[in-house]
Amino acid sequence: MSGSTRCLIAGNWKMNGLVQDSKDFIAQLRENPAAEHVEIALMPPFTLLHSMSKALSQKGVVLGAQNVYYEDKGAFTGSICPMMLRDAGCHYVILGHSERRSIIGESNAQIRSKLNASWLHGLEPILCIGETLEQREQGVTNHLLAEQLAVLKGAPKDKPLTVAYEPVWAIGTGKTATPEMVVETHAFVHEELQRLGKDCRVLYGGSVNPGNAKELMACKGVEGALVGGASLKADSFMQIVEAAASVAS
Repeated sequence: MSGSTRCLIAGNWKMNGLVQDSKDFIAQLRENPAAEHVEIALMPPFTLLHSMSKALSQKGVVLGAQNVYYEDKGAFTGSICPMMLRDAGCHYVILGHSERRSIIGESNAQIRSKLNASWLHGLEPILCIGETLEQREQGVTNHLLAEQLAVLKGAPKDKPLTVAYEPVWAIGTGKTATPEMVVETHAFVHEELQRLGKDCRVLYGGSVNPGNAKELMACKGVEGALVGGASLKADSFMQIVEAAASVAS
């Protein structure tokens, strides 16, 4: 395990979840079967961060956010700054998710600014990288991932970081990269991180579910998962945690 002693299973709720949903989820959340080996984190919408913080902490779940802005305060209507996330109880923040890149148009320069702002205020970024199906078929996956990881060039070596490799063509599609693809790509990502002077966990994301979690978590170089739709229900999310625990422990 690079960088950290535990693998991480992080749930990204995206734009889903109302107050009652969060209450139901927490009520059904089971105890972590291998807390010494597996860390659990949850990234609900901004509207639920504060209300879920204490309850998740009592369940041993770390809180995270799905995005952040890089300014500390000011006239940036609709934006959330790092201090606000810390105030709500967050430890993690997802940056560079493919949906932010493709739908919102976030650039690598903006993501770099968000990384620096997050580190400045004590947040641990989960930096998302990944290629489209067209890019994989063109054979440019590694080139693209290197470009996305270049935001870490010159970054402080002692700042906490997690990277999540999410092939865009596998996010929310039900398609999953083969174990061979996962091992090969994670090996490249680890090599590139070492070249950049960063030693950190690399998660896999993209239609991770209870049925494929154990096989994916057993792949060399995979140190956890960023889970989308399967994290919306406590039962399916905990099955993924249990699969990771069976591999890690």
